[in-house]
Amino acid sequence: QVQLVESGGGLVQPGGSLRLSCAASGFIFSTFAMYWYRQAPGKERLLIATITPETRSGGHYAEFLEGRFTISRDNANNMVYLQMNSLKTEDTAVYYCNTLRGLTNHWGQGTQVTVSS
Repeated sequence: QVQLVESGGGLVQPGGSLRLSCAASGFIFSTFAMYWYRQAPGKERLLIATITPETRSGGHYAEFLEGRFTISRDNANNMVYLQMNSLKTEDTAVYYCNTLRGLTNHWGQGTQVTVSS
Protein backbone atom coordinates (compact mmCIF):
# COMPACT_ATOMS: atom_id res chain seq x y z
CA GLN A 1 0.00 0.00 0.00
CA VAL A 2 0.98 3.60 -0.45
CA GLN A 3 3.18 4.97 2.31
CA LEU A 4 4.48 8.49 2.70
CA VAL A 5 6.84 9.28 5.56
CA GLU A 6 7.89 12.85 6.24
CA SER A 7 10.95 13.90 8.20
CA GLY A 8 13.15 16.92 8.79
CA GLY A 9 10.88 19.17 10.79
CA GLY A 10 11.91 20.88 13.98
CA LEU A 11 12.41 24.17 15.77
CA VAL A 12 14.19 26.92 13.85
CA GLN A 13 14.70 30.62 14.40
CA PRO A 14 13.17 33.20 12.07
CA GLY A 15 15.35 33.59 9.00
CA GLY A 16 16.61 30.05 9.25
CA SER A 17 16.27 27.11 6.89
CA LEU A 18 14.98 23.56 7.00
CA ARG A 19 14.83 20.77 4.48
CA LEU A 20 11.89 18.41 4.70
CA SER A 21 12.01 14.94 3.18
CA CYS A 22 9.27 12.53 2.20
CA ALA A 23 9.99 8.87 1.54
CA ALA A 24 7.42 7.25 -0.72
CA SER A 25 6.65 3.60 -1.29
CA GLY A 26 3.92 1.32 -2.57
CA PHE A 27 3.39 2.95 -5.96
CA ILE A 28 5.31 3.86 -9.10
CA PHE A 29 6.68 7.08 -7.70
CA SER A 30 8.17 8.41 -10.93
CA THR A 31 4.77 8.57 -12.63
CA PHE A 32 2.91 10.66 -10.06
CA ALA A 33 2.92 14.31 -9.19
CA MET A 34 3.80 15.02 -5.58
CA TYR A 35 2.60 17.75 -3.29
CA TRP A 36 3.47 19.46 -0.04
CA TYR A 37 0.71 20.85 2.13
CA ARG A 38 0.79 22.56 5.47
CA GLN A 39 -1.69 23.09 8.26
CA ALA A 40 -1.25 25.77 10.87
CA PRO A 41 -3.04 25.47 14.23
CA GLY A 42 -6.72 26.21 13.86
CA LYS A 43 -6.48 26.66 10.10
CA GLU A 44 -7.26 24.61 7.03
CA ARG A 45 -4.70 22.48 5.25
CA LEU A 46 -3.20 24.39 2.33
CA LEU A 47 -1.41 23.24 -0.80
CA ILE A 48 1.96 24.97 -0.91
CA ALA A 49 4.05 23.20 -3.56
CA THR A 50 3.59 20.83 -6.50
CA ILE A 51 6.09 18.93 -8.60
CA THR A 52 5.27 16.97 -11.75
CA PRO A 53 6.59 13.44 -12.37
CA GLU A 54 9.42 14.39 -14.72
CA THR A 55 10.59 17.56 -13.01
CA ARG A 56 13.63 17.16 -10.76
CA SER A 57 13.36 20.51 -9.05
CA GLY A 58 11.12 23.50 -9.19
CA GLY A 59 7.38 23.41 -9.54
CA HIS A 60 4.31 25.39 -8.67
CA TYR A 61 4.06 27.27 -5.41
CA ALA A 62 1.54 29.13 -3.33
CA GLU A 63 2.02 32.83 -3.89
CA PHE A 64 2.31 33.63 -0.21
CA LEU A 65 5.61 31.71 -0.07
CA GLU A 66 7.24 34.55 -2.03
CA GLY A 67 9.86 32.28 -3.58
CA ARG A 68 11.34 31.09 -0.29
CA PHE A 69 10.61 27.38 -0.74
CA THR A 70 11.81 24.90 -3.37
CA ILE A 71 10.32 21.50 -4.08
CA SER A 72 12.43 18.76 -5.67
CA ARG A 73 12.32 15.02 -6.19
CA ASP A 74 14.65 12.07 -6.62
CA ASN A 75 12.83 9.46 -8.69
CA ALA A 76 15.63 6.93 -8.30
CA ASN A 77 15.13 6.88 -4.53
CA ASN A 78 11.42 7.68 -4.30
CA MET A 79 12.01 10.89 -2.38
CA VAL A 80 10.51 14.34 -2.50
CA TYR A 81 11.99 17.32 -0.68
CA LEU A 82 10.99 20.78 0.41
CA GLN A 83 13.80 23.25 0.97
CA MET A 84 12.54 26.10 3.12
CA ASN A 85 14.58 29.27 3.43
CA SER A 86 14.07 32.61 5.17
CA LEU A 87 11.55 31.01 7.48
CA LYS A 88 9.00 33.20 9.22
CA THR A 89 6.95 32.63 12.35
CA GLU A 90 3.88 32.30 10.14
CA ASP A 91 5.46 29.23 8.51
CA THR A 92 4.84 27.33 11.74
CA ALA A 93 2.66 24.37 10.82
CA VAL A 94 2.52 20.65 10.32
CA TYR A 95 3.83 19.86 6.84
CA TYR A 96 2.41 16.95 4.88
CA CYS A 97 3.54 15.06 1.83
CA ASN A 98 0.75 14.02 -0.54
CA THR A 99 0.00 12.21 -3.75
CA LEU A 100 -3.24 11.57 -5.59
CA ARG A 101 -3.86 8.18 -7.18
CA GLY A 102 -7.15 8.08 -9.01
CA LEU A 103 -9.67 9.55 -6.56
CA THR A 104 -7.67 8.68 -3.46
CA ASN A 105 -5.55 11.18 -1.61
CA HIS A 106 -2.62 9.67 0.25
CA TRP A 107 -1.05 11.49 3.17
CA GLY A 108 1.93 11.07 5.38
CA GLN A 109 1.76 11.54 9.14
CA GLY A 110 3.17 15.05 8.88
CA THR A 111 6.22 16.73 10.35
CA GLN A 112 6.03 19.69 12.69
CA VAL A 113 7.88 22.87 11.78
CA THR A 114 8.07 25.55 14.45
CA VAL A 115 9.62 28.91 13.67
CA SER A 116 10.28 30.83 16.83
CA SER A 117 12.97 32.88 18.51
